[in-house]
Amino acid sequence: MPAPLKNDTFLRACLRQATDYTPLWLMRQAGRYLPEYRATRAQAGSFMGLATNKDYATEVTLQPLERFDLDAAILFSDILTVPDAMGLGLSFAIGEGPRFATPVRDEAAVDALAVPDMEKLRYVFDAVTSIRHALDGRVPLIGFSGSPWTLACYMVEGAGSDDYRLVKSMLYSRPDLMHRILQVNADAVAAYLNAQIEAGAQAVMIFDSWGGVLADGTFQAFSMAYTARVLAQLKREHEGARIPRIVFTKGGGLWLEEMNALDCDVLGVDWTVNLARARATVGHGKALQGNLDPNVLFAGAAQIEAQAIAALESFGTPHTGPGTGPTHIFNLGHGISQHTPPESVAVLVDAVHGHSRKMRAASAG
Repeated sequence: MPAPLKNDTFLRACLRQATDYTPLWLMRQAGRYLPEYRATRAQAGSFMGLATNKDYATEVTLQPLERFDLDAAILFSDILTVPDAMGLGLSFAIGEGPRFATPVRDEAAVDALAVPDMEKLRYVFDAVTSIRHALDGRVPLIGFSGSPWTLACYMVEGAGSDDYRLVKSMLYSRPDLMHRILQVNADAVAAYLNAQIEAGAQAVMIFDSWGGVLADGTFQAFSMAYTARVLAQLKREHEGARIPRIVFTKGGGLWLEEMNALDCDVLGVDWTVNLARARATVGHGKALQGNLDPNVLFAGAAQIEAQAIAALESFGTPHTGPGTGPTHIFNLGHGISQHTPPESVAVLVDAVHGHSRKMRAASAG
């Protein structure tokens, strides 16, 4: 049986309950900005060597928590594990990012797609269980997946893209094929996240990294609708505990009001979003997560502190007292850059925890 949680601040904030301070974690917090991560990756021999070995995945997931007083851990994995399990042949070339050997570009390839056997992703679930055990109740563990649309982008393009020409060409010329890909992806993502919950994930997050590249109207039909399909299938509870669900659409601030209808607990926002306005839009029903520009971490300590305080003040004092109300989970507006000095993260964590305590004390006084 996993150890009881010593710090449940993040989970309480996800569920819009009062906390003593604003919790903080960072997208890509276990990663290339840390010298110890680079050393472990060198040992593993490759990115997938790291992600598919539960001991290495556990080690790198815990590395940022040894350095910084973060309020959650996030599973070390990749969003492309699901299409890889569908047989598309994922590889990571040095300096090039992910690539699929057999992209999905015609009717036959789309027809061949199916929800993969989750046993093919056993290495992910073994890592979740191992990390949860190693955390020993220190902080909660977040599991995650790419959104159906974001996975489709990589599956059709075969790699990252500047213009999304291939995937958008299919979307506009053969919407029937795109809907079929997205249906399979949504059901696969739901099964994948449920298996992470069973393995020990205490919250789950859907990364809609490329939702913001879509036109208005197509976003709702081809991204949001399939995120909703995932959410409808997710477990709400496991072993008597609620499992918060987080949705983050990069570039999705335009559609925040519509995303408020999604059946999730938390909406993540990028740095283009005004937190006060976002709170007014969705704060009566959802917690908000975000949204410091990751490049702030290249400025000096005084500027990092000032920008963190500005974000906290923009959201305003969160809900205090019994019941539920507007809450904030501090994060970056996207993943931390690999070039970030680790000491900048320490400054940020101290600023967020310190100032958010002061705000609560001032409102109580």
